[in-house]
Amino acid sequence: MAKKDVVTQVTEIAQPILDSLGLELVDIEYRKEGHGMILRLFIDKPGGIMLDDCACFSRELSEILDVEEVIPTDYNLEVSSPGLNRPLTKAADFERYKGKLVKVRTYEMFADNSGNRRKTFLGRLDGFENGSISLTLNEGQSASIPFDRVAKANLEFEF
Repeated sequence: MAKKDVVTQVTEIAQPILDSLGLELVDIEYRKEGHGMILRLFIDKPGGIMLDDCACFSRELSEILDVEEVIPTDYNLEVSSPGLNRPLTKAADFERYKGKLVKVRTYEMFADNSGNRRKTFLGRLDGFENGSISLTLNEGQSASIPFDRVAKANLEFEF
């Protein structure tokens, strides 16, 4: 089974569990690490995630995955918080974290409002509108990045 299919199926199975526990799926990874496969889910909730939240969700998801046999090979299940550099994966994330420091990486070069072309943008998140992420960059310029061209976006920890 393809990695994308596993991620899709696990997401569908996980969502009702997350909803019942008041949790949000931030990101999911299924990939080879070391000598085996890892299924890693990052979860969150308003006010932050606790170890008990991860443990409870992990137990419930693990039981269903074992019964449904979604993953045809041996794997390790990991459930954790998204951490300080929380990934921003959905359009709603870019509205929720408006005003925060973010790093956005794109698949291709884009120009900021000064004409500087780059793939990595670091700055304050101004919001999300009409399918684009708006940033005020640390150097003072602004940038508008189409959401569908974002390879990776994360909150940046501020000291």
